[in-house]
Amino acid sequence: MTIAVYAGSFDPITSGHLSVIRQAARLFGHVVVIVAVNPAKNTLLTPDERVALVRDAVAMHPNVTVARTDGLIVDYARAIGASVLLRGVRGATDAQFETELAQNNRALAPEISTLFLPAEAHLAEVSSSALKSRAANGEDVSSFCPPAVAAMLRERLHPSLRSPT
Repeated sequence: MTIAVYAGSFDPITSGHLSVIRQAARLFGHVVVIVAVNPAKNTLLTPDERVALVRDAVAMHPNVTVARTDGLIVDYARAIGASVLLRGVRGATDAQFETELAQNNRALAPEISTLFLPAEAHLAEVSSSALKSRAANGEDVSSFCPPAVAAMLRERLHPSLRSPT
């Protein structure tokens, strides 16, 4: 069984990420979605919140699991016997960055291949940063992310709009 790793900060997970995960779940026996923790990166959500949101979003895929790491993705991939690193690509700008990352990963772990998967075309411009920006501006982001993410963003960025409990 081929194990593939799809890593990112997922701050938060978007419908574009989920498009990549759906494709990967069809292609590989096991997909591990890794929430990468980079202390130098300023994130809105805690690592535990990100892991919980990703787990909720991928629950319908029996061959997809979620983990987190503070270390190098290639080290995690080696440790679990993964042979493929997955990277989502939205467009030309992503392709340049992702190609450089793939080359760095190949230098560190030549036995692990990198595969680029594009999100569905209508999700090409949906990034976590753009999602947070739209939510901060009060826009409805429900078509760009799972409902739990939209609710978390609304609560975090607009606490006055919380639903009464």
